[in-house]
Amino acid sequence: MITIRTERPVDEAAREALLDVAYGDIRHTKPSAKLRRGRLPAEGLALVALERGKMLGTVRLWNVRAGGRDALLLGPLAVHPGARNRGIGAALMKRALGEAARRGHGAVILVGDADYYGRFGFSVAKTGALHLAAACDPARLLACELKAGALDGAIGAFRATGRRIPLPALAGLGALARRPRLIPRAA
Repeated sequence: MITIRTERPVDEAAREALLDVAYGDIRHTKPSAKLRRGRLPAEGLALVALERGKMLGTVRLWNVRAGGRDALLLGPLAVHPGARNRGIGAALMKRALGEAARRGHGAVILVGDADYYGRFGFSVAKTGALHLAAACDPARLLACELKAGALDGAIGAFRATGRRIPLPALAGLGALARRPRLIPRAA
């Protein structure tokens, strides 16, 4: 039996191992990964699917501004290759969208396959004037409004708005923590 629950700090190693199996190293180079870097998932919107204590799936949502509108960016959604076609990904999606709506969020955006995500209400209908990065295919930038009109008038780029990872936690990230500051320190 699959159990879906909120992610806990103890889940970090299993989640990272699952993402490595599901996506490999390429996951770190995707535009959405760059946007999430240095941020924490939206409060209460990091979920895992477990069976007999083994993590079989994960999904996280992140606070962003999308073309001037508050939204959530979903991803990555991953299911262990040995557990696919059991409805785990769909169960994680439904739970994540339900929890996001319950918490009052207006829209969820993701980069993915319209044939898969369309059944959850995602489409390109509200993303035509949005851009994530030059490498992002506009046909794969999909949105689902949880509140009608949440993305009306959204035009432009994405910007991360979520909570930052606390500095002591960043120290363990090696080169990522040593990136040059983009904003100069005050004199």
